[in-house]
Amino acid sequence: MTAAPTPTRTEAVGRATGAGAESLLARQARRERAARIHARSLPIVPVRTRGMTVDGANGRRYLDCLAGAGPLVLGHSHPVVLEAIRAVPDTEAPARATPIEARFVETLFATLPPGFAGDARILFCGPEDTDAVDAAIGLAQGATGRADVLVSAGLCRGALPRTGAVTRLPYPNPARSGDSSGAIADLLADAAARGAVPSAVVLEAVRGDGEMVTAPDRWMREIRRLTDRYGIPLIVDETQTGLARTGAFWAVEHSGIVPDAIVVAQAAGGSLPLAAVVARCGPHPRDPGAHPAAFRGNQIAMAAGTATIRHIRENRLDAHAARIGTRLAHGLRRVQAAEPMIGEVRGRGLMIGIELVDPDPDPDPDAASGGAHPHGAPALAAAVRAEALDRGLIIGLGGRDDTVLRLLPPLTMTEEQAEAVLTRLADAVAAVGRRRRKTRTPPGS
Repeated sequence: MTAAPTPTRTEAVGRATGAGAESLLARQARRERAARIHARSLPIVPVRTRGMTVDGANGRRYLDCLAGAGPLVLGHSHPVVLEAIRAVPDTEAPARATPIEARFVETLFATLPPGFAGDARILFCGPEDTDAVDAAIGLAQGATGRADVLVSAGLCRGALPRTGAVTRLPYPNPARSGDSSGAIADLLADAAARGAVPSAVVLEAVRGDGEMVTAPDRWMREIRRLTDRYGIPLIVDETQTGLARTGAFWAVEHSGIVPDAIVVAQAAGGSLPLAAVVARCGPHPRDPGAHPAAFRGNQIAMAAGTATIRHIRENRLDAHAARIGTRLAHGLRRVQAAEPMIGEVRGRGLMIGIELVDPDPDPDPDAASGGAHPHGAPALAAAVRAEALDRGLIIGLGGRDDTVLRLLPPLTMTEEQAEAVLTRLADAVAAVGRRRRKTRTPPGS
């Protein structure tokens, strides 16, 4: 009798999880808190991933247009990243000051904006982006001797400074509140008059975990001018926007500003935990022990990050992201023109947000949802995401009250995949739109 062939690891995992997928999801819900929002919010048990595709234990294949909400900049299981990761254990390298670290630093610095890298130094911290924001604020506080911080709205959750007051910076929204630079100028003038100039201004060029609103380039330049005027270090959080996500290697390049510090995380580790601050701040007393961390500068993540950065540069994925992002945005605006529940399509490069609104809002202002739009529609956004998932498309939710669909596909997205995303998302929007109109139509009309 011929022996049955031994199943591959992927097949074995697929069978095991396929049989118990529902129980696995139930166990997660029972034992794990809901902090893992991107994974826990989707009822999928993945058994194999590659690029933009995710094979679920339910036998379905999905296009992943969220990619871990940032870290998987080359998509799932990219060959150059896997090769780099596998090579590190064989080197028996120590945990610090290795050739792996040196290659990562030199590769990263070669990408930094002109005028920034020359006198900059890198500080490795804990592996999370919040660790890096906290470390950057600590550097600024040590350099200035001041404690207060001005941060953009929606930023620094879990990374607020241990000392000093935190003031939320009004973020510009061209479609809603307009340019906020005048209000910021007044705020800083008042702080200077009181002798309370902040130690740092921290902002994002695109609000990644917010509504995907993009700060206008002129606004970024005005904030740079104001911080220079008052001697305030400007920290730009590039944890989601960095490494070509917006169509430039760093989002600050669109405006041409030179910040004092850039926060690096997520994609910089090539899908593995790694975070750092690259700062032009000179040495000061806090440097020797600034932001101590047990897992500072993981060597395997550095190797994966080096391979990721080199692949992006060699294949000009920044230009590719700009081109594919423009194609997606144009296609989504065509969907918007046909469906009034899409309030706005926004973002930059392959950071795209689609705001869902109520086309027939309650005239009572107290009935508004409280989202970024006065009539944001979280129920419609959730319904579109569910319909998209039914069509094999993974997208995210964000913004206040989850009224914004978030698209963060990998930079390796092909034109064919972009068209498939547009088709599936357009079908999902149309299905929700039909259902909404049907429920609002009076019987017999």
